[in-house]
Amino acid sequence: MSNENYSNNPLVNKDRRRKASDSAWVSQFDCSDMKPLIICRGPIRKEVMDVWEEMGITDYGILLSEKDSITYNNALAPELRQMANPDRVHRVPDYTGMDKDERTQRIQQIISIAKENGHDSIFAGYGFMAEDDALVSALEAAGLNFIGPCSATVRGAGAKDEAKRTALQNDVSTTPGIDNLTSLALVRKAGNLEGLKALADTHQLDVDGAAWEEGKALEDVADAVLNASYNKSIDLLSVDEICAEAILRVAEVFGRYPENRVRLKAIGGGGGKGQRILQSPAAFEGDQDARIKEAASVAAEKLIEILQEVKTTGVGDNKNVLIELNIETTRHQEIQVIGNGVWCTTLGARDCSLQMHEQKLLEISQTSEMLEEAIARAEAGGKAGEVAALKTDLDILLKMEQESERFGAAVGLDSVSTFECIVDKGSHFFMEMNTRIQVEHRVSELCYALKFVNPENPDDFLVVDSLVEAMTLLARHGKALPKPVRIPRERASVEARLNATNDALKPHAGGVIEYWSSPIDGEIRDDQGITARNPDTKQFIKYHLAGAYDSNVALLLTVGNDRRHSYEQMAELLRRTRMSGENLSTNLHFHYGLVHWFLAENVHAKSTTKFVMPYLTLVGLVKQGAADFDLEYAFAQTKASYKAQIDDAQAVDATLDRKHTLLLRALENLVADPHVLSGWLSLNKANIRFEGDAVIWTRNPIQVLDETYHYLNMDYRSDLPAAECIWKQDNEILQKALQFYAELEQKLGESDWTKLKDLLQADSPQGGLDAATWSQVQAAHVGFQAGVEVMSAFPKIAREAGFYELLVDENLDVHIPESLHDETLQAKMMKVLVPPPATKADEIVAVSGGMFYGREVPGAPTFVEQGDHVEAGQPIYIIEVMKMFNKVVAPFACTIDKVLLENVDGSIVKQGQPLFKVTPDEIIVEENPADVMARRVARTDALLTGLI
Repeated sequence: MSNENYSNNPLVNKDRRRKASDSAWVSQFDCSDMKPLIICRGPIRKEVMDVWEEMGITDYGILLSEKDSITYNNALAPELRQMANPDRVHRVPDYTGMDKDERTQRIQQIISIAKENGHDSIFAGYGFMAEDDALVSALEAAGLNFIGPCSATVRGAGAKDEAKRTALQNDVSTTPGIDNLTSLALVRKAGNLEGLKALADTHQLDVDGAAWEEGKALEDVADAVLNASYNKSIDLLSVDEICAEAILRVAEVFGRYPENRVRLKAIGGGGGKGQRILQSPAAFEGDQDARIKEAASVAAEKLIEILQEVKTTGVGDNKNVLIELNIETTRHQEIQVIGNGVWCTTLGARDCSLQMHEQKLLEISQTSEMLEEAIARAEAGGKAGEVAALKTDLDILLKMEQESERFGAAVGLDSVSTFECIVDKGSHFFMEMNTRIQVEHRVSELCYALKFVNPENPDDFLVVDSLVEAMTLLARHGKALPKPVRIPRERASVEARLNATNDALKPHAGGVIEYWSSPIDGEIRDDQGITARNPDTKQFIKYHLAGAYDSNVALLLTVGNDRRHSYEQMAELLRRTRMSGENLSTNLHFHYGLVHWFLAENVHAKSTTKFVMPYLTLVGLVKQGAADFDLEYAFAQTKASYKAQIDDAQAVDATLDRKHTLLLRALENLVADPHVLSGWLSLNKANIRFEGDAVIWTRNPIQVLDETYHYLNMDYRSDLPAAECIWKQDNEILQKALQFYAELEQKLGESDWTKLKDLLQADSPQGGLDAATWSQVQAAHVGFQAGVEVMSAFPKIAREAGFYELLVDENLDVHIPESLHDETLQAKMMKVLVPPPATKADEIVAVSGGMFYGREVPGAPTFVEQGDHVEAGQPIYIIEVMKMFNKVVAPFACTIDKVLLENVDGSIVKQGQPLFKVTPDEIIVEENPADVMARRVARTDALLTGLI
């Protein structure tokens, strides 16, 4: 901490060591005497270690889960290299336990470890432990300081049902739905007030006396009885009874909103876990009643999945699930809130709409300063629709900040939390408050710092630029801290989550990172120390990505003068990042393509949570369209076309042979990765137009080729291996061509490519050149442009795929073609992006590494047994990978001849491992290679029509 003038540097909380202050007022907030214990993993663990050391806190400890040792089987955990004292590293089997009893044991184990080793406080990061009321209450009872919201706040805000009731009482907009499913189920079971009293007496429950006061609603009485049962760890309701009530209540919501889908949400879920969306009645056949009944019938199955996923199927677990209207055009926005129990303030918003499987991917800052500047620019540009859209965003932002402060005050917020909302056009609805720091917290702290001012001397203050530091200060000094003033730092920030996922964004566990380039200037990388080099050799240390936890590898952040600038910085970061390894797959290239799409369309586009899947589907269509385009054949056809037009066939051969690798190496690299290709198509959208089958470049294709090598991070450098950059001889040809056009533009006084190209068609010399020189110029122009027609095939592929139909309108709304929402097409394109593992015709293999489960829940029958016949699309097993449960279906209709796993409950499997021996209903016939070649030739000829 410091009372120096604040430095507007995005890396300040990484690079600046906080200095001791001479001010007595500032010095009173010293935290160096703290002895905290970190009970989490991931990027936040390394971040908090760094921040604490800057604060002078050095006597901290780390709790390692035994699952961490799976991750670090080839090397020490990167964080451990920073630990000078091995006695401060402690171990547990895992952080949370498998059920309620095991979680209780783990909490007591954590408390014992802390007490025995002299730790006085606990930091739980952004995992589920961080907002576990049982953990926080136990720590408080044990005299340990929890670095996060107190148990009262966690109870009031952390449980989604209680939070919704608090929101309603404090004039906070909420989503329509039902928040007391289990209470309603208990009322149905008990029948009346006397029945509830009888249940309480039978089980000797210590029910809050206020519950029995006259006039109380039966549901509220039932809620109090249920809370007493949780405290005693007994069940008053079976899962079947809750499921039956869920079907009735889902039907009730569908009856009011028959065109909408419904979301089921476990009260203890988070991070995308514990949620399922039910199809609307409109998706079914029959009359209204029949459609509602069928739509609601799956509620029981989904509810069981949810309870299993959040591990609340045990005796005495709170099994309440929210039933909410699913806002179909949802934008997910959240407010960073901070308080000390007396005051509450905010740090702007984050737009987290770009997500898939409820997992956030790209997170963007949303601040009033940035929006006000964007509105002014749009007004200056005469963009009325954009002005109105941005003003709506600003209005919603201000309302959400006001509501979050009211809500935070109502629950006594005394640390850092996040107020989450969904936004639908001009309306917003409160979803939940996450009573913990979140993965994307740096998006907010890069835009604002907190200035705590001495009430008696405005020139005496301290500035906090890290939310981890703020949490630590609040845990240590709490109500002694005055309400801070927020100081703008950067106008915009953006965070990309680098995840271990495949091209279809499904978790991909088990890979090893063997090399990862160091961060570039302006890059903020939270990678838990993975890219720290060996201090002796300066070499990268291999890192194993296991599937025990989530798929996040690192958080990549950039800042900018405005949102566009922050996106441009992110694009540059992604462009220059090099990563390689064994069995390694990440979403790095997905982000590269996506960021370029927004740069091409509009960085202020109002994306919804439904955007990513259609976008991925479109990328799959582009890949499918390019699959049969034969570059070598296309180049040969182009050469033949030139020979037919030019008498000197030998000169044509010589010219195009010299350009063969210059053109094809870049294009082959584009085709090799669908996300990279999609980004390139976005980058060049403004450089082309179509005239029938012809592609007309409005920018010199030679410049486009040069920019393509740059886009691919293959600029020529003599110190790079030849495989990583444009080849020297190719670069010489390219630079010669660029120089030719630069000189020609200057000589003819024309830089517009369309006009320059027309001038070059003129029979009479231009620019004062004589006839002989003009003839040479024209011949050189033909030679330099020869072969670029092959590049023109890619925009045609994009047009066929409908790539240019995904766009942003003048009101900043994203137009998504209806076809891209088709689930059958989506499933097909996911297989195009990531083809199923190679397998024999008589086997079904694991789609990924992870934990195999052969049944829905413990005790349930297995999905399939030997001798069963299954249809394509029928569930056959569950794979748990990186915290997510993925139900896998049969890829084709077959009979199960043998289950190849001895243990179908929790076996570790590898990607491609045979799971079942089967007899398929239909024999797969391999395509004749000659037929494949004929198809590729026909496809390539079709794409070249109008180009050569």
